[in-house]
Amino acid sequence: MLAAILLCCTTAVLTSCKSKPTADLVVYGKVFTSENNQVVEAFAVKDGKYIYVGDKAGAEAYVEKGKTEVIDYTGKGLVMPSCGNGHAHYSLGYAIQSVGTVMSMDVDVNTFLTEIVPAAVKKARETGAKSIFGSGWNVIDFQKNMPTRQQLDAICSDIPIYFADEEGHKGLVNTLALVNAGIMKADGTVLKKDKDIRGGEIVMGADGKPTGYLKEQAGTYTRSFLDNEDLFSVDIAKANMVKIQKQLLSEGYTMYLDGYSSYFFNDNLYEAAKQMDEAGDMHFVLGTAWEIDSWMDVDKTLEKAVDTKKFESTHIKTNWLKLFVDGTVESGTGFVDPLYPGGKQGIPNWSEEELTDITRKANAKGITMHVHVMGNKGVNRIVNAYINGGKDEMRNTLVHVYSADKADIQRMAEHNIQVTAGMLWHHATEDLQKELMETLPEGLKDKGYPMKSYFDYGVNVSSHSDFPALSGSPDDPFGIMEITMTGEYQPEQAKPWWKEECLTREQALAALTINVAKQMFLENERGSISTGKYADFLLVTKDVLTCPVKEIHEAKPAATYFEGKKVFEQ
Repeated sequence: MLAAILLCCTTAVLTSCKSKPTADLVVYGKVFTSENNQVVEAFAVKDGKYIYVGDKAGAEAYVEKGKTEVIDYTGKGLVMPSCGNGHAHYSLGYAIQSVGTVMSMDVDVNTFLTEIVPAAVKKARETGAKSIFGSGWNVIDFQKNMPTRQQLDAICSDIPIYFADEEGHKGLVNTLALVNAGIMKADGTVLKKDKDIRGGEIVMGADGKPTGYLKEQAGTYTRSFLDNEDLFSVDIAKANMVKIQKQLLSEGYTMYLDGYSSYFFNDNLYEAAKQMDEAGDMHFVLGTAWEIDSWMDVDKTLEKAVDTKKFESTHIKTNWLKLFVDGTVESGTGFVDPLYPGGKQGIPNWSEEELTDITRKANAKGITMHVHVMGNKGVNRIVNAYINGGKDEMRNTLVHVYSADKADIQRMAEHNIQVTAGMLWHHATEDLQKELMETLPEGLKDKGYPMKSYFDYGVNVSSHSDFPALSGSPDDPFGIMEITMTGEYQPEQAKPWWKEECLTREQALAALTINVAKQMFLENERGSISTGKYADFLLVTKDVLTCPVKEIHEAKPAATYFEGKKVFEQ
């Protein structure tokens, strides 16, 4: 009997000693958690999730020799949550590289016509492509001598050509593209002109006929008549997903919201992602947004957005609807107050009543609004729509936001309206600053993308890169982080831009991590180093919390981990 009692007690003691589970992975170092700016010494991971976050001594209790991988990153840099990109177009960027032509922003009009377009035509003829697609021309430079459809016709007249600008808001097309879209007949008869396509502009020549230059929604309308299934098939989308993932993980991103998932007017991106995920090959969380343009049927398009929920999984989130309120402030198509010099106004795509109705319908179906808006008047319009038609819990989001009145920022905070901001654009060369002073409305000349104000008012603001529309800016989190803190992009050596809106290090990291998770409804699963969440984290080559601010852009992920597994290493 005594022996049995002793055996029972011994077993109880051993069980008590082993009450803590054995971790798969333990990491030591300087760990920024993104939980209230907390810095800790260590964490432990089991089955892809954090089971302990705290001091080194506490983490050691989860280590079992021979079973637990231990990484000591002490003194080597910073350990932090992996980052998120709240709005970008990697699917579009890689699709163009696969089936079209990507050109540099510094290409001039002559080079465009004598080298870029001929090369794109040659590629199309060799591959049997039914459409010629490209992207990247600089609207600020090109508008001084804009190419015409006749010049493109001289290069190729039997295959439709569409070249988007670097921002993706303008298009240059040949005559056949206009004919296929029903804008004109082959004999030159004009069927649509000026602003006949809602939310856009067909630029007209002195002869009263389209020049081939399309602005805003006139461009998306014309693109819809290309052979988009051929341009972006499921196979092309699958091949591109592998490249997208490689870029994301190498830069430190494991959350990404694709800002225009139906760019080619099909759901092939969704299907490709689903197949990749089912194969166990997806190592990031993809958010998708179905686009609705102002010339489309709202109810039919919204049903397409709702239908994408069939693709959802742990790694695929499909609950966003994308639309454009206006264009871009810098190019003169933003919806602004006061007006541009000369009394010019930008292009508002929707009335407030329409935006309110779309928001009401989308939110009722469990779809969150993800809306491109730049000008302050456009911001006021969509904020009104979100408040009057939306549900606060749906986290309806503003994308980019060049300018916003403080009263509207306050209302965003009160109604849980999110912002994903172009923080990487918070800089300008001296030449661009001078040009903006001449072309922008009063009050916006020396302003740009507000950031600190969102934090001051309590708005959840996340970072995005808008890749490939980078405007000469970096795509990686640490290049973006330095710009948000200094108002400078280090290669430019320019005067700091709008310094009163710059962020602290901790604010910048929050915008790159936990705030993206909140925007994507993932904050209970990802975005910070916290017990119970998925172990998505980075080993960073520099301590970006303390290194000289002008060296932050040099930081890189030494390794990226997703759900406790290393998925990228320098």
